[in-house]
Amino acid sequence: MTLPIAQPVPLAVLAPGFRLQPIGVAGAGFPSPAQDWEEDAINLSELLRLDRAGSFVFRIDGSSMVDAGICDGDVVVVDRDVTPRNGHIVIAVVAGGFVCRQLVARAGVPYLEARNSRQRYPEQIADDTTEVWGVVRAGVRNFQR
Repeated sequence: MTLPIAQPVPLAVLAPGFRLQPIGVAGAGFPSPAQDWEEDAINLSELLRLDRAGSFVFRIDGSSMVDAGICDGDVVVVDRDVTPRNGHIVIAVVAGGFVCRQLVARAGVPYLEARNSRQRYPEQIADDTTEVWGVVRAGVRNFQR
């Protein structure tokens, strides 16, 4: 049985100019000597490079990539126009559906590997039946869920 594939929407159609004003710098260790530093407004579209025609977003469903820092419910920015290389986190079409995996070459054979040491996933060779759709470039997580 083949599942229908939803068509991603390009992000280049976002309203331009949306900016957030940072309140300040928050250190994640010792107090930051840059606390007096003032930054211009942040344009999330520019920061995440969402204004590119080849950029798309996907919401992650499941826990197969938690050891790579990608969790259930996260949003990832995917570049469709980047050539996938060994070690890249990618979005691929497998059995008619999108999956997020790491592209790994072993003995010259490309594999799509899950990154969850607490669960086993079937081995997936990236062969002619698999389309590597795009390369994950950035991620966004909602810490309030």
